Order: sequence, then structure tokens, then C-alpha cells
Amino acid sequence: MRFIFGPPADAASGLLTLPWGTELEDWQDERLIEIRQRGISRHVVRFVADAGEFYALKSISERLARREYRLLRALADRNIPAVEVVGIVADRGRDADAILVTRFLSYSTTYRALFSTARVGRPAERLLDALVELLVRLHLSGFFWGDCSLSNALFRYDAGTLEAYLVDAETGEHHPSLTTGQREWDIELAAERIWGELLDLQAGGSLPPDVDPEETAEDLRRRYARLWNELNSAELLRPDEQRYRIAERLRRLNQLGFDADEVVLTATPEGTRMEVRTRVAESGHHSRQLFRETGIDADEQQARRLLNDIASFRGYLEQKRGRPVSPTVAAHRWLEEVYDPAVTAIPESLRGRLPPPEIFHEILEHRWYLSEEAGRDVGTTAAAESYFATVLPAVPRAVKPGAV
Repeated sequence: MRFIFGPPADAASGLLTLPWGTELEDWQDERLIEIRQRGISRHVVRFVADAGEFYALKSISERLARREYRLLRALADRNIPAVEVVGIVADRGRDADAILVTRFLSYSTTYRALFSTARVGRPAERLLDALVELLVRLHLSGFFWGDCSLSNALFRYDAGTLEAYLVDAETGEHHPSLTTGQREWDIELAAERIWGELLDLQAGGSLPPDVDPEETAEDLRRRYARLWNELNSAELLRPDEQRYRIAERLRRLNQLGFDADEVVLTATPEGTRMEVRTRVAESGHHSRQLFRETGIDADEQQARRLLNDIASFRGYLEQKRGRPVSPTVAAHRWLEEVYDPAVTAIPESLRGRLPPPEIFHEILEHRWYLSEEAGRDVGTTAAAESYFATVLPAVPRAVKPGAV
């Protein structure tokens, strides 16, 4: 039997004592857990809890396991949202498949769970936006998925939006770059699969009546084309507008989560032609800034929202004191007086429904709505109490590290 674990290999050393010599579907082990919010897989998949971490184990041929292991590591190197691969267990016995081990994506949910949760507004639109952004990121990095579907992705809340994570990469291919034909074929496959998945939901009575499967599949194509064109289309610039138009284009790219790899300006009889070669931005700028200032580990949009609240709190302190307040002092005071009390007040029975930064973001949203109704600022404490009583109980219990 061979264990091929990526770095840090010791992080998953507790998995070595699992019954690898037995077929995965026949395993009996106290570390096995059931996860309700899981996708549909054509392979045998089991879940294991070890040392406060959750792992997904997929039975698959060694050739495909090695291929998927390599592709998932390459995606991680390129900052593409995907599940984290841990390793492969091969040579498990005659005719036994290998097992691919990935780390379970904490606080994630599936498209089926999103459609069945009343708190999520316009789930079809949110899912399409998240999946289209993931596809564009993949295609910019030269990755052909070949099996894009709602089932092969997990979704995680990030300050009210959704971020899609690739789960299944066994049909993927990496190239230096993709041709237009390869991209269009990947989109065609995705639209076909999504149409079928939504028809399945419709047949089971789980699809909202205002969501048309065929129209939604077509909408995927339109949304992809809009985003791709925004990132890659050429523009004609007049001499008097070059500087600000270039800055505006780069700002839009950054807001969408992408960077400019190269800006090409070509003189033509009609004016200067600007082409921007786009690449996936280094992820986590706001997350790293928030962690440096407060020690809070948050996703990117959550971090941006919390940093905005810190800036607002700093303005409040300066107005109250009548003198400037340093960013460091403001962040420390905000953590001590605003964030920590709200998170500490989460009822024990509701902990783990969402990550604490997402809960705090939703408290801020709830505060805004309550303040609009009251015609005055109701304050974070009152908003948190109302949120814990009326909103958070409706959120399904999520799988998170350290709890089963």
C-alpha cells in the first residue's frame, strides 16, 4: 500500500490508521461521519473526521486519482477556488481502486441546499454568477474543466454573495492557454448539464416556479460572455482620454477580482486601440489586511465589509474625540467594543451555522434594515439580538472544523 500525501504530510498523519485495505463502501470506523449538505457523485465518497478536520475520500482508479491530484495542486498554485487535495492512497489490494483524499470545504453548501433554503433570494442568479466567475478564472489560467455543473461545485457565502469552488477535476486539462473553441465547448457542456440538473429539481418540486431550466442555461452563456468581454475586449481611446480610461479599465478589473497582466496600446487610424491581457488576481488582499489588523480570518468579501465597518468606527471615534485616531487604535477598539461582543453573544445552539465574519456581516445588514424601519440607528447590539432571534435560526446547520 502506498500513501502519497502532499505538504504538510504530517497534517493528515492520523488518517494512516483507517481501514485502507477494505473497499470504501464497506468501511466501519468511528471516524466516519455523515454530511447532509453534500453533492451527488458518480463515485463512492465517504467523509472522515480526524483531529478536528474533515476529509472527503473518493474511490477512483489510480490513473484518474493521480491526474486529479496533480490538477488540484496546480489550481491551488494559481489561486483558483477549488477543494484542497491532501493525497492519494494506492495499491490497496487486487482490483481495488485508489482513494483520493481532499479536505472538506468548511461552511460550504450545495446547489440543492440553496434552492431549498428560503433565506436565499434569487438562488439561480447567485449560483450562475458564482459559477461563471469560477469558469472565467479557470479559462484565464488555461484550464479546461470538461465537466462543469452545479453538482461538481460547492458554494460558500461571502458577505451575502456566493463563491463557487471546483470539487471534481478528473476530466480537466491544463494548457498554456485555451482557444475560443475550447472555451465555447466548455460553456456548452456546462449549459447542458445545468439544464438537466434544474429539470431534475423541477421534477422533484424543488425548483422555484419562476426559474425556467432552459432559460437559465441560456443565461449562463450570456453571463459568461459579458464577463469575458469585460475582462478581455479591446477599446478605442481618443488622445485626450487615454490616461483616465486606462485607469478606469484597470479599476473595473480589480473590482471584479482580476489583474492586468499586460496593457497593449496600438495606434490605428481611428485612435489608440487598448487591449488588456487579464490574469487572475492574487487572492486575499483584504483578507490579509484584516488579519494583520485584527487577527480575524475571513473570506475576501467578508474582510472588505469588516474593514469598511472599522473605517466607519474610526470616523465615529475621531468625531467623538475631536482629534485623529490611528488605524491601529481604531481596529483594536472596534475588535474589543464591536466585533467580539457580537460574536460572543451568538447563542450556543446557533453556533456553527455560518462563519463568525459572515454572521457579523449579516448583523450589519440586519441593522441597516431595522434602522430604515425605525428611522434611526438602532445600534449593533439591538440588531444582533434581533438577528439571533429571527434570522439565524433559519440558517441550516453547516459542517465546520471541530464539530460533527
